[in-house]
Amino acid sequence: MAELDLTRIPNHVAIILDGNGRWAKERGKPRIYGHRHGAFNLRDVAKYANSIGVKYLTVYCFSTENWKRPDDEVNFLMNTPVWYIKRFWKTMVENTNIRYKMIGRRDRLPKKLLQAIEEMEEASKNHTGLTLSLAIDYGSRDEITTAVKKIATEVKENKLNVSDINEDLITNNLFTKDYPPLDLMIRTSGEYRISNFLLWQLAYSEFYFTNTYFPDFTPEKFKEALIDFQSRNRRFGGLK
Repeated sequence: MAELDLTRIPNHVAIILDGNGRWAKERGKPRIYGHRHGAFNLRDVAKYANSIGVKYLTVYCFSTENWKRPDDEVNFLMNTPVWYIKRFWKTMVENTNIRYKMIGRRDRLPKKLLQAIEEMEEASKNHTGLTLSLAIDYGSRDEITTAVKKIATEVKENKLNVSDINEDLITNNLFTKDYPPLDLMIRTSGEYRISNFLLWQLAYSEFYFTNTYFPDFTPEKFKEALIDFQSRNRRFGGLK
């Protein structure tokens, strides 16, 4: 296998954290067992990404569609980030220089979860390492629709002209407005769908699909994805 070139690390990587439930089922455990192990693994992947110079890691934790899941699973998924933050507060916030952000709707989150997220964002806001961006109650269509409504309101209020609307304006009204372009999107568990994740941001990103369930997607597996990424010829619509 080729070696990872540390001079060509992607700035922004996204992961659809898929397969936690199936991983647990194959072990005769409830789905929530898989989600907890997925949270442990995310800690390890994030620390590795930070160590090699990835600037942004955006992970799909809970979609706008996930509210349709059974109540006990939804409740667990809403509580998992709170548990995660309390469990790893010292090592992940104080000792790793990782900055934490959340993208997605905040108006539907439980108060306890929202408070924990905002505390973690505040505590790590001056960190200069990896930005670990948690997509919670996130849906790309919802994000784009919200951006369009905001722009339409500004046009209606004569703050913008229709001629002012361009790709940059739309980009600057998304949750990821301060993020660099997305270089690589990874989906675990053998699924080959985007599932309403970062549709606008994925325009020129590379895709990497693996059959590995996320709890088994170790830093070494992440490294393999990055090596594969470095083998791609990225032309962005032009010729090289």
